[in-house]
Amino acid sequence: MDATDAPRPAPRPAPTANSMRRALRRARDGVALDPGEAAVLLQARGADLRDLCAGAARVRDAGLAEAGRPGVITYSKKVFIPLTRLCRDRCHYCTFVTVPGKLKRAGHGMFLSPDEVLEIARQGAALGCKEALFTLGDRPEDRWPEARDWLDAHGYDDTLAYVRAMAIRVLEETGLLPHLNPGVLGWTDFQRLKPVAPSMGMMLETTATRLWSEPGGPHHGSPDKEPAVRLRVLQDAGRSAVPFTTGVLIGIGETYEERADALFAIRRIARQYHGIQEVIVQNFRAKPDTAMRAMPDAELSELAAAIAVTRLVLGPSARIQAPPNLVDEEFPLIIGAGIDDWGGVSPLTPDHVNPERPWPHIEELAARTAAEGFQLRERLTVHPEYLLRGEPWLDPRILPHVRALADPVTGLARDGVLPVGLPWQEPEDLPVSSGRTDLHRTIDTEGRTGDRRADFEDVYGDWEALREQVAASAPERLPGDLRTALAVAADDPVRLTDDQALALFHADGPALDALCRIADDLRRSVVGEEVTYCVTRNINFTNVCYTGCRFCAFAQRRTDADAYTLSLEQVADRAAQAWEVGATEVCMQGGIHPDLPGTAYFDIARAVKAKVPGIHVHAFSPMEVVNGATRTGLSIRDWLQQAKEAGLDSIPGTAAEILDDEVRWVLTKGKLPAATWVEVVSTAHELGIRSSSTMMYGHVDTPAHWLGHLRLLARIQQRTGGFTEFVTLPFIHTNAPVYLAGIARPGPTARDNRAVVAMARLLLHPHIPNIQTSWVKLGAEGAAEMLRSGANDLGGTLMEETISRMAGSAYGSYKSVRDLEAIAEAAGRPHRQRTTTYGEVPAERRAAALASDGHLPELLPVLD
Repeated sequence: MDATDAPRPAPRPAPTANSMRRALRRARDGVALDPGEAAVLLQARGADLRDLCAGAARVRDAGLAEAGRPGVITYSKKVFIPLTRLCRDRCHYCTFVTVPGKLKRAGHGMFLSPDEVLEIARQGAALGCKEALFTLGDRPEDRWPEARDWLDAHGYDDTLAYVRAMAIRVLEETGLLPHLNPGVLGWTDFQRLKPVAPSMGMMLETTATRLWSEPGGPHHGSPDKEPAVRLRVLQDAGRSAVPFTTGVLIGIGETYEERADALFAIRRIARQYHGIQEVIVQNFRAKPDTAMRAMPDAELSELAAAIAVTRLVLGPSARIQAPPNLVDEEFPLIIGAGIDDWGGVSPLTPDHVNPERPWPHIEELAARTAAEGFQLRERLTVHPEYLLRGEPWLDPRILPHVRALADPVTGLARDGVLPVGLPWQEPEDLPVSSGRTDLHRTIDTEGRTGDRRADFEDVYGDWEALREQVAASAPERLPGDLRTALAVAADDPVRLTDDQALALFHADGPALDALCRIADDLRRSVVGEEVTYCVTRNINFTNVCYTGCRFCAFAQRRTDADAYTLSLEQVADRAAQAWEVGATEVCMQGGIHPDLPGTAYFDIARAVKAKVPGIHVHAFSPMEVVNGATRTGLSIRDWLQQAKEAGLDSIPGTAAEILDDEVRWVLTKGKLPAATWVEVVSTAHELGIRSSSTMMYGHVDTPAHWLGHLRLLARIQQRTGGFTEFVTLPFIHTNAPVYLAGIARPGPTARDNRAVVAMARLLLHPHIPNIQTSWVKLGAEGAAEMLRSGANDLGGTLMEETISRMAGSAYGSYKSVRDLEAIAEAAGRPHRQRTTTYGEVPAERRAAALASDGHLPELLPVLD
C-alpha cells in the first residue's frame, strides 16, 4: 500500500465563522486556548490568518523583551555531520536514510569515519561555525548486519557509543559544540551523552498514533515513530536536565485536531520539566523516490497558521523556529507569524534531510530579517536561557567549551570568536574536601540552615503541573473480603491473590491486629525469635546533587550553606574510626556531584579497603552505579565488576522508592527509571554482589503501588537470590520538597507502618526472610512495634546519619549497641549482632563493639 493510500479520517467541515471569530477574540485577549480552539485557529486563512499572526507576534515580542533581547531573531551557524544514513525505521517521506548496498556502490562506509567527521568539523570551524549537528538514523545495528559489523570492527558497543566518541573528538580537536540528534533515547542514554553535548534534539512530529499503527501510514513499520515512545524521550530529556529541541512536522496526513494535540503534548512536557529549549514547526515537502512523493506539500499559509498557534499555545518564553530553507520567499509571513529563531544554518554543508533546499546565505538571511524590523544574532546550539542557568543544564565537562564561545552577559555567541579545540576529560580525583563536613554531627545540635534549597522553585520542575498530575490519579479504596484474606494469609501467604493482598493492606482495628499476629507468627517460624542488628557506620561522602529528587532534603547545590564534600582521606579515616569501635560494615552513599568522576567510586572503595582491609564495603546505590557507568562509558556489568575488584562487597538497594514509574516521576525529576533499578540489582546479583532491597512509602503512593513493588522484589529474588533483606523506609515529610510544595502526604500513619511491615513479611515469603525496620524514621517505640508486626531486624548503629535527619527525622543520627538491644528487649525478644549478610560476627569484632558500645570516641574536624 502506498503512503498516499493510508486510511484517512473523514474530513471535518471547516470551522464556522462564529467559531473562528470566538477563537481569534480569545487569542487577542490573551486567554489560554483549549485544543478545540487551537484546531480552529490552525485553519485560519486570509484576513483571519493575518489577525492570528498579529496576536502571535505580540506574544513573541513580549517574550523577547522579557528575555532582554527585544527585536532579535537568532540562528546557529553550524555544520551538518551525517554520522550514518542507515536506520532501523522506514519513514515513507525520508530521503536521508539509505541502505547498505547503495552506500557500498557509492564507495561509502556504513558510518562516517573519524577522519571524515573531523574534516567536516575542521572546515566548519575555519568558517566560524560553532555547532556540529550530528544527525543519524535510529540504531541501525538493530536492522542491518553491516552496521553491526562496522561497529564491532571499530570497537564500539553500539551506535551511541560511536556518537559519544565522535562528539568528544569534535570538542577536543575543533571546539565545535555538538548538538546530537540520534533519534529515540532512553534515560540511561541521556546520562551517557549529556557530558559530551550541550544540547540534543528529536522531532516529535505528531501524536497521531494511527499514522504509525495503520498500514500505509507515513510511520508504519517504524518502531521509533510511535508517538508514546517519542513523548517518553521528551520526558526523559527533561528528567535528565538536557536542553532539548523538538517540533512538529505538518502535512503528513494528520488532522488539525491531531496537530493541536501534538502542540499541547509539547506544552505539557515543557511545563513539567522546563527542558524544551526550542520547538521547530516544519512543513512537509514531498520528495521524489519516496512513498509519499505524490503527497501535496504543506502550504506556507498553513505553516504560518501552525507557527502562530504554536506561539499562542506555548507562550512568550518559548523559542519557536522555522527552517529558513523551507519557506521559499515568504520571510515576512513566517516572521510575522511569531518565530524568534531560524535554527541552524550552514555555510558549508547541505541540509541532508532536505537536500533539494539549499540554506540561504547568512547575509541574505540577515537582510530578510532586518527588512521585517528584526536583528539577526548568532546563538550557540544551547539556547541562552539554559546557558545562563548553568547547572544542572550543562555538564561541567563541557562548560569550558561552551564558555569559550558564549557572551557571558547575553548567553548568545561571542562576536568574532573562532572555536578552538579544548581538552575534554573526566575529573581524575574526588572533589577536594569542602563545605559543612561536620554536618553528620551538627545536624543533631545546630540543625540545617534552612528548610529548602535556594533553587527550590526551579530544580524540581513545575510544581503546579505536578499537582495536576497527582490530582488526576487520586486513589480509591478497594473493597475486599478481609476474613477470607486473613484465613489465606494464615494458612499459606504464597496463595494470596492481589485482591486479597489489597484488602489486607487496608486492614484496620482488630483486622490489623490479626494481620500483624499472622505476620509475626510467620516471622517466628522462618527466622526465630532473635532480633538482629549490625554495627555499621554511614558515610555520606557528599550531599551536592542536582538530580532533582522531590522527596530528598539531603541534596544541596554546591553553593548552599549546608553543602559539603569529603576527601578520600576523610572517608577512609571515618571507616577506620568505625573499625576501632567494633564496626563490621561501612555504608557509603552520596549525591550525584557534577564534578565526581565515574571512577571516584572505585577510589573510595580502594581507600577504605587499604585503610581497613577487614571491613565490609556496602556502598553505592543503583543510581550511583548508573552514574559511574555512564560517566566512564562502561556497561553496568563492567562497572560493577571493576567496583568489586576495587573492594565493593555489596550494594544498598536504595534509590528504589516505589518501583512504579507513575509514582517515581512524581517523586523525582531525574532519578533512574524502575527498569534500570531492576537491571542494576539483577546484574549485581549475577556478579555475586548482594544487595538489600527497600521501599519508601507514605507520600503519593497507594497500597496498589506497595503491592506491585513487593511482588516485583519477590520475582527478582526468585530469579537471583541476591537480596539480603527488605528494608521498610517510611517517608519523612518535614523538609521534603514534595511535601513543602503541598503535593505529598505527611508520611505514613502508624496503621500504614504496621500494615506495610506485616504485608512485606507475607508477600516476600519465602523468598526474602529478613524484614528490617528503621529506628531512624520510627524511633525506638515505633521500631519495637514493627518487631511485633513481622520484622526481625533493626538495621545498624549507623554512628552518623544525615539523610533522614536533614529530612526532619527527630530520632537522632546514631544508636549504641545497648540502644538497639533495648529496642529488641522492649519487644520481648532476644538479640544478636550480625554481619551484612546475616552471618555470625567474629569474637574480636563483637568484643570491640561491646567495649565501646558502638560509640565513636571522637569525630573528625571540619577540614583536614
